[in-house]
Amino acid sequence: MRLRVDVIPGEHLTYPDVVLVVDVIRATTTAAAFLEAGAEALYWTPSLESALAFKDEDVVLAGETGGLKPPRFDLGNSPREALSAQVAGRVVVMSTTNGTKAAHAAARTAKHVLLASLYNAHAAARLARELATEEVAILCAGKEGRAGLDDLYTAGVLAEYLGFLGEVEPEDGARVALAVKRAHPDPLEALSLSAAALALKQVGLEADVPFCAQVAKSAAVPVLRGRVGEALIFKRA
Repeated sequence: MRLRVDVIPGEHLTYPDVVLVVDVIRATTTAAAFLEAGAEALYWTPSLESALAFKDEDVVLAGETGGLKPPRFDLGNSPREALSAQVAGRVVVMSTTNGTKAAHAAARTAKHVLLASLYNAHAAARLARELATEEVAILCAGKEGRAGLDDLYTAGVLAEYLGFLGEVEPEDGARVALAVKRAHPDPLEALSLSAAALALKQVGLEADVPFCAQVAKSAAVPVLRGRVGEALIFKRA
């Protein structure tokens, strides 16, 4: 089975099989946390404006701009906040700067789209392996069009675990991600060095970084199940 890692989304990229979308700081970590908290579904939209179109007393709007909760939204993009949020049985509509856009890029062509992070790394990798027939691709969201150390490190963790699950044929991007992972034995160190972590520190949300650095603490894997309007519908596997 081929194992591929793309360090940032690109218009030219296509996916024939399974894609694990990674935005570890913070969207894909927060997504798993919302499902842990009992959310019925996650609607991932490509923009804040398309998220606001779903505003209703029955839904929860969550997202960020510049790391902070946007105006008229109920919650930000903090996994710590998501885990304790009153979302049981409700739909959470999310829009973020990088993660939700990456998911939309993957969904253009992939058969299966899963949201992965360190928090649900082992569960996400196992499910990807079960679903794949020819390739598992890991798509890093990056940060505003540039590669992110945090996402590339997470891709390395996923790639390594996929290798433990069975024989894989890593392409160059996967080899780079594996090298990054092996260069940083401590997940928190790797994430803390990233531009995404430094940006959170500037807005006083650095406490989210240790949460995002937890490995394999959750079995909740958001899987793409459909669409409504501009939103991708993710539900727990």
